[in-house]
Amino acid sequence: MARSRWPLCDFPQHGTMLTSHKPQTATLNNMKPSNNLRIIASFVGCIATFFSHCAAAERPNVIVIMSDDQGGGDYGFLGNEVIRTPELDAMHKRSGFLSKFYVSPVCAPTRASLMTGRYNYRTRCIDTFVGRAMMDTDEVTMAELLRDAGYRTGIYGKWHLGDNYPLRAMDQGFQDSLIHRGGGIGQPSDPIGAEGKYTDPTLVKNGEEVSMKGYCTDIYFDAAMEFIGKSTKDGDNFFTYIATNAPHGPFHDVPPELYEEYKNVDFTPILVNTLSPKRMAAETDTLARIAAMITNIDQNVGRLFKRLDALGVLDNTIVVYLNDNGPNTMRFVGNMRGMKTGVDDGGIRSPLLFHWPAKVAAGATSDAMSAHIDLLPTILDACEVDVPANHKLDGRSFLPLLTKPDAAWPARQLVFQTHRGNEPQRYHHFAIHEDPWKLVHPSGFGKESFAGEPKLELYNLSSDPRQQKNVVAEFPAVVDRLKSGYEAWFADVSSTRPDNFAPPRIVIGTDHETRSVLTRQDWRHESGQPWAANSNGYWLLEAPAAAEYEIEILFAGDHPAGTATITAGEISTQLEVSATQQRGHLKQLKLPPGKMKLAVDVVFNGKTQGPHQVILTRK
Repeated sequence: MARSRWPLCDFPQHGTMLTSHKPQTATLNNMKPSNNLRIIASFVGCIATFFSHCAAAERPNVIVIMSDDQGGGDYGFLGNEVIRTPELDAMHKRSGFLSKFYVSPVCAPTRASLMTGRYNYRTRCIDTFVGRAMMDTDEVTMAELLRDAGYRTGIYGKWHLGDNYPLRAMDQGFQDSLIHRGGGIGQPSDPIGAEGKYTDPTLVKNGEEVSMKGYCTDIYFDAAMEFIGKSTKDGDNFFTYIATNAPHGPFHDVPPELYEEYKNVDFTPILVNTLSPKRMAAETDTLARIAAMITNIDQNVGRLFKRLDALGVLDNTIVVYLNDNGPNTMRFVGNMRGMKTGVDDGGIRSPLLFHWPAKVAAGATSDAMSAHIDLLPTILDACEVDVPANHKLDGRSFLPLLTKPDAAWPARQLVFQTHRGNEPQRYHHFAIHEDPWKLVHPSGFGKESFAGEPKLELYNLSSDPRQQKNVVAEFPAVVDRLKSGYEAWFADVSSTRPDNFAPPRIVIGTDHETRSVLTRQDWRHESGQPWAANSNGYWLLEAPAAAEYEIEILFAGDHPAGTATITAGEISTQLEVSATQQRGHLKQLKLPPGKMKLAVDVVFNGKTQGPHQVILTRK
C-alpha cells in the first residue's frame, strides 16, 4: 500500500470544501445524502479492508490518550516538583517528544481538530456547550479512516462532539464506545440519579446507558485494554482512543488513597500567585484533588504499557499522550504563562509523547511548531492509509520530525481562536503563531464579542517565552504579515461550507437511536445562565418521517408544581408537573417530518424555565 499523500489547506487558500466519503444507504433512517462518489468510496473501502487484513501484522496499532484539563506543566519530566507522574516520565525517556505542540484553549475544539486534522471552525464545532460543541456529521474522522482501512476502533471516556444521532462517536467511526455524555461527568448531561459520579458512574456503552463499578479513569482504561486484548487475539489492528475526563472538575470525587497522600503536601512550588491563608487552604485542597486524578491517570498509563507488553504488541503499537488544553487552575506551566481558556502559550501548549519503538528512537525530540491538526495526518502516514483525494486537511504529518533528524519542516502559520457565542468574531480571542512570533488578542474567552478595534500584542517567543514584553510597536512589518495571514485564515475557515457556522441538528426517530436524551449540553440557550436551574432554551431537531413519540420531561432536585408547554414546530401541548417529582412526566405526541425547534417551557410560581432533560422515544 502506498504511503499517503494529501492536499494541505495551509492558508491563504479559500473555499475549501469537504465531500464526505462515509458509506451510506439512502433510507429515511439515514439522513446523510448518498451519491456515486460515496458508493465508489464504500466499494473501495471494502476492498481496502479485505487486503488490510493481510497486512495487519505489518501495520502499527494506534492508541491516543488525551487527558482533560491537565496543563503543560503537570509532568515530572517538565519540571513539576509536586505532582507525581513516574509512568509518563518513563514514557518520555523511551518515546519521541514534540516540545512545541499546540492545542485549542478549551475541550471540544481541540477534539474536533484532533479527530479531523482540520481547524475546528471548519467543523461547526466552535464552543463547548449550548449546541456549539457538536461537530458536522460530514466531517471525516480518524476513526472512520482507520476503520475503513481494516482497523478495529474503540473510544473510552470523553467524546464531547455530540450526544445524539448522527453526532455520536458510534456514528463517527467508532465500533466500540464507552463514554460519558456532554463535556464531562458532573454536567447537566449526567443521567438522573448519577449526577457527578466519578466513582460508580452511569456511562453510555454503544448507545445504551450502563451502570459501572469503579473509578471512571480506571474503567476507561480497563475497557480499552479489554478491547485491545480482543483485537489482538483476533489478529486485527486496533485504534484505541482513551480520553479521560480527569482532571477536569468537579473535584469532589477523586481517588481516595491518592488524595490522602496529597492533601498535606506543600504545593507552594507549583503555585503561580501569592494567596491569602484562607485562599491557600482552599487552593491546596483543590490541587491535592487534581494531583490525585493526574497520578491516577499516570498509574493507568503504566498498566496499559504492561498489558501491551504481555500481549506482545508493544514494539509496533503507537502510543500518543497529550492534554487537550492548559490547566484548569493557575498553576505551574513551565516557562510559559496562562491557563485553560486563554490563548497565551500556557493555555494552548501541550507536550506530545509519541511512543513507537519500531520506528521512533527513544529520546527523539523536535521543537518544530506542530499542533492538534497534525495528529491525524501523522497517524495515517504511520499506518500507510490514504486520504480520499477530495478530502482537504489543514495539518501535516510530523512523523519525519521524529524519524529523520534532518527532515525539512516548511515554515508555517498556526491559528488558535475560541470564545463563547454562536458565531466567531474576527480577531476575538485569537493567536497566530509563526516561529518565533506570536500575535495575539486575548480579549476573553467568556465574552461573545469585543467592542472597538483589537488591542494586538506581539511577542518573540524565542527570547520571551513567558510573554512579558509586548513588542507590537517595534515590529510593524511582522504585525502586518501576521494580520494578513490571520485574515486569510479566517476567511478560509469561515467559508468551508454554506451557512458555515449553523449548528448541527439532532436527528430523532431513526432506527439508529429510537430513544433520544436531550440535555442542556446541546440546547440552544435563550435566557438565564445556560446551565442554571432557571435557564431556558430549545433543541434543533430533524425527523425523517412523522412518528408517535413518548416525551418524558426530567427535573433535577426539588421543585414546586407547575405547567410545562411543549412546542415542536407548529404543534403545542401542555403537561402538568407534579411537585418534587423528577421523572415520570409523560406525554404522547405525534411529530411531523422535517426540521423543527423543540422547546419545553415550564412555569413555576409565575417564572419560566427549562427542564433538566427531555427524553423522546419513538413508539
